Amino acid sequence: MLEAGLLLTWSSGFIGARFSIDYAPALLVVFWRCVVVCLLLLPFVFRALLKTPVSVLLTNAGIGLLAMAGYLTGVTQGIALGVPAGLAALCADLLPLGMALLAALALGERLARQVWLGLIVGLVGVLWVTHGALVLGDAPLWAYGLPVAGMFSLAVATLWQKHASTSQSMGLLPNLWLQCFVSSFAFAAIEGSQGSLAPIPTTGFVLSVVWTVALSTLGGYGLYWICLRRTTATRVASVLYLSPPITLLWAWAMFDEPLSWQMASGMAISAVGIWLVVRAEARQRSAA
Repeated sequence: MLEAGLLLTWSSGFIGARFSIDYAPALLVVFWRCVVVCLLLLPFVFRALLKTPVSVLLTNAGIGLLAMAGYLTGVTQGIALGVPAGLAALCADLLPLGMALLAALALGERLARQVWLGLIVGLVGVLWVTHGALVLGDAPLWAYGLPVAGMFSLAVATLWQKHASTSQSMGLLPNLWLQCFVSSFAFAAIEGSQGSLAPIPTTGFVLSVVWTVALSTLGGYGLYWICLRRTTATRVASVLYLSPPITLLWAWAMFDEPLSWQMASGMAISAVGIWLVVRAEARQRSAA
């Protein structure tokens, strides 16, 4: 149920970006979403934050910068520079493979062949769903690396969080507050260099911020870290292979975008890949 909730709320972020782009720059909405989250959570977390050692705060601040500021900036700025949204989303959806590669190369972790097979099958499902939306665009060549860099930023943050010692861990709400707090400065620096940080007094802007605060941040990132604490990083990332088709269902419900059997079959292929990953990891746990 937690993973189902993660899929629903994580995919809401792409819909929130789609909705907000008509009312404000993407990073301006992201900046104010962080500000609002900080204001909402502060009464509930300030005592816990005061009791937390500085070293723990710094560790979790670094994780937050990579997971939120690095990931969102890479994807949104790539799109802003002309990288097609479908291609940027596909780069973000490479997270499971990116994390597996980092774990193998940097941490020396060995994944079972069935896990690798499941990751590749899941990616095939994503490609099958999204290939109709994939075009090259006219962005400068280096801009295409931004979504990939954003994906690797989240992958590094995920592995860092998973392998951090228990003494470096924080409660969920203090951790979310800290991530939004440090990321707000990064978003302010980038967006402030391009224009004003003042909120736009329109209903669309307010709804965009409320949507991304409630669903994308408290829901999406909150459930992401909860799931990560309860299972492996590879499993959590592989579950997100179902995010593109769920996003398409959101788009159908909210924007009346068409559905097709191709989307359904792609979701089925990704589900098979996730099943292979889950079954392989279950075998590894029973063998251990």
